[in-house]
Amino acid sequence: MKLTHRTAALALALSLPLGLAACGSSDDTDTGSTTSSSTTSAPAPSESPSASADDMSAKPFGAGCAQVPTTGAGSFDGMMTAPVATAASANPLLKTLVTAVGEAGLVDTLNTAPALTVFAPIDSAFAALPKATMDAAMADPKGLLTKVLTNHVIEGKIAPDKIAGEHKTLGGGTITVSGSGEDFKVGDASVICGNVQTANATVYIVDKVLLPAM
Repeated sequence: MKLTHRTAALALALSLPLGLAACGSSDDTDTGSTTSSSTTSAPAPSESPSASADDMSAKPFGAGCAQVPTTGAGSFDGMMTAPVATAASANPLLKTLVTAVGEAGLVDTLNTAPALTVFAPIDSAFAALPKATMDAAMADPKGLLTKVLTNHVIEGKIAPDKIAGEHKTLGGGTITVSGSGEDFKVGDASVICGNVQTANATVYIVDKVLLPAM
């Protein structure tokens, strides 16, 4: 009996350290898995730079954007809510263009199109044309004037990162856009304010009239 009691006591003494070691090992494992899981789920902040970059790419760009009103229907926010011909009519940089579009009877055509890209010449671009050219166009609104105006319009809303290249216009001609980032030319005209959004169009304001091949 004494031998049996001693053997049992010895077995109990040996089992205690093993049990404690097993408990310690289980605690260590839990701590490690907690640390690992918190490390894995932590890096959410990396999404913010990409969201910020997307916001920046959606904004108008170019030195000429400073001339656009900051409030009202002709501002960037105001133009965004109206179809393109209506939006342009509220912008003080585009008075001659708007008059020409009205003379050619293109207001409804532009306003009802589902998606367009428009290169919109500022008033000084029309003023730089030879008087004879401007007079001839205004005297033939359904012919020459329409051909000139539709040479500034492309089907589809084209973002700045896709705008470079050759594009067929609604007038049947082809225009070539070169450049990248925030620096673009359309033929020899410069984009002075790009990526202006209206309800149905992306507008690039340019400093020259894009005359079609005659």
